[in-house]
Amino acid sequence: MVEPVGNHYVVARRVYSENLFNEEHKKLPRYHKTFLDHLKLYFRCSPQRVKKIALRLFPVVSWLPAYRFKEWILSDIVSGINTGLVAVLQGLAFALLVNIPPGYGLYAVFFPALVYFIFGTSRHISVGPFPVLSLMVGEAVINLVPDDTDGNVTNSSVIDEQRVMAAASVTFISGVFQLALGILQFGFIVIYLSQSLISGFTTAAAIHVLVSQLKFMLQLTVPGFNKPFGIIYTLESVFSQITDTNIADLVTSLIVLVVVFVVKEINDRYKAKLPAPIPIELIVTVLAALISYFAKFEEKFNVAVVGKLEEGFQAPVAPNVDYIQKSIGNSISIAIVGFAVAFSVAKVYSIKHDYPIDGNQELIAFGLGNIVGGSFKGFASSTALSRSGVQESTGGKTQIAGIVSTIIVLIVILAIGFLLAPLQKSVLASLALGNLKGMLMQFKEIVILWRKDKYDCVIWVVTFLAAVFLGLDIGLAAAVAFQLLTVVIRSQIPSCTLLANVGRSNIYRNRKDYADIYELEGVKIFRCSAPIFFANVEFFREKLIAAVEFNPVRVLRKRNKALRKIRKMLKKGELQVTPVCFICMANHTHESDEELDNNRIEELDQPPNMTDLPTQINWGSDLPPGITVPQVDIHSIILDFSSVSFLDFSAIRVLQKTLKEFVRIDIDIYIAGAHEGFMDKLERCAFFDEEIKPSMFFLTIHDAVLHILLKKDIASCPKLKLAEEKSSNIYTIKPSNGLRSWECTV
Repeated sequence: MVEPVGNHYVVARRVYSENLFNEEHKKLPRYHKTFLDHLKLYFRCSPQRVKKIALRLFPVVSWLPAYRFKEWILSDIVSGINTGLVAVLQGLAFALLVNIPPGYGLYAVFFPALVYFIFGTSRHISVGPFPVLSLMVGEAVINLVPDDTDGNVTNSSVIDEQRVMAAASVTFISGVFQLALGILQFGFIVIYLSQSLISGFTTAAAIHVLVSQLKFMLQLTVPGFNKPFGIIYTLESVFSQITDTNIADLVTSLIVLVVVFVVKEINDRYKAKLPAPIPIELIVTVLAALISYFAKFEEKFNVAVVGKLEEGFQAPVAPNVDYIQKSIGNSISIAIVGFAVAFSVAKVYSIKHDYPIDGNQELIAFGLGNIVGGSFKGFASSTALSRSGVQESTGGKTQIAGIVSTIIVLIVILAIGFLLAPLQKSVLASLALGNLKGMLMQFKEIVILWRKDKYDCVIWVVTFLAAVFLGLDIGLAAAVAFQLLTVVIRSQIPSCTLLANVGRSNIYRNRKDYADIYELEGVKIFRCSAPIFFANVEFFREKLIAAVEFNPVRVLRKRNKALRKIRKMLKKGELQVTPVCFICMANHTHESDEELDNNRIEELDQPPNMTDLPTQINWGSDLPPGITVPQVDIHSIILDFSSVSFLDFSAIRVLQKTLKEFVRIDIDIYIAGAHEGFMDKLERCAFFDEEIKPSMFFLTIHDAVLHILLKKDIASCPKLKLAEEKSSNIYTIKPSNGLRSWECTV
């Protein structure tokens, strides 16, 4: 019963152990589903389930009939046109990161967006190339098709064809991997990539993008180095040829970079006042193409230009099996990173606009998009935050805006692609770098993370360094491994504290944090704030022993050795027992512990047996001369397991052994706040026996404390003993002077 009194409350109930509570409130037996039950449930078939699966697999069927045509269509058209123009330019620019002709970037924009319209669940992301993902595909392409050192034009065209095929094959198998994960409901895999890891990884990828675009900005022949420390070799190659820089390309790149950065800063600073972001990429591209065409930059300054783009679509092709076999590792990394980036961006917009997204369905959508895109010689797609920001900020409501953007891309592919032929590649490289501002600004997170969580800060730095120097694929694997290692380290060294009563109430907190604390004499309350498993159970044991300030094994062995000495003295007549004390009848010869052990060390770890002695020994009183044992000042230990979410079998065995060591030296052990199912697991693991009993489990710390007080004071308080017999264990215990002095009232 709870009685509110102002801002206080008074609770009157019994002192509950786990068993007593379950008996009184009739705990119901529950059936826990097995793995086979879950499989049967997953593969069951009914008309309702078929309909549910169909709607989940084709989300467009759910939202398209509810589309508010009059309210949304204009916004989606405007947003789609703006997004489509940006997507065209980014597709051309990011194709350079893949080391293939720019025109194939348009296929990477068109097909995935078309597929995502049907299968995707986010309404606001713009699907297409992403610089980090494009660079990862480019590294795989360089590994499969290295650069030609001869510089032959014919060989160059052949290499371009092979690289297009390599990029398509890597994209295809990445899509297959994503599709398989989606079908198997592995959408949760993204949880293993923390925000710190993703931030450090994308920042490192931005550095790789910056270095990879130097050869286009300076127009240098730099081979690809897809190996650890490849970025060092790339920079070495760039600086060794720095005197061969094409000044026209360099000047153009710098001008474009400055203009793009300035206008993007204006867009960010005045986004609340601007009706739509200034399409600086489009403006710069049009001006650069016009200037290059009329000033004849290619003829006069020998600049590298985009050249003729492929008109129309090419026939779909099957992936190259040899390329697939050699790039499985790269494809898995590309699939995971692409999904992680897209899902994180989609989640931001889903929270902002209050609609659900399905991680497994997103995997299926991106998987099918990459399969289709790879079949038509595109490369891996995800989403770019800048492009998605354009789609959302210009009024996009649904993926209708995505369809409009694909129409813009389609027009470029079929009709006006030739207008981009005189555009310098250095301009595209500068546009690619212009989209890296947000990623490069993530360096500021190091200081913020160091102040908030040093573990996350270390994860960020290690991920960044690993991805920069080891490459994006190996770096990602190393970063994930290091992140999981930090989790193991944190759980392997859990927080263990001694608790005390605060404010004479039922609240127990760390005894070091409060001045107004009260502690029961002879009682230690120990909390472990982490799961206990094979890796940290020894740490838990060491901390518990340090908290009670004695080793129970050492005490037990000393007591058993003392019993051996007493038996020996009694047998020789050197010791006489009286009701009050032991009387030594003769000088006892000191014997070493080694002689007493007599190669029977295992017997010293058994419970002390006093049945053959004429009296029970009180270890706290005076012992015969020459016999000493460590003094134990506590009689009860309460283990707060409210934060222990699980124990594995190894931890259960060690915990059982540790508790028995305390029980054998007459210390009562109580476990409070254990989670549901905890005792059931212990019973299955044969945890309980004659020494360790289920009655040691209590609902709360305060229940265990009150039980200890009743148990210790019941003999010295006759009224309390009488009340126990008459009132079914319902007591009122009133502390008169803290928890160290108790007045028993009924």
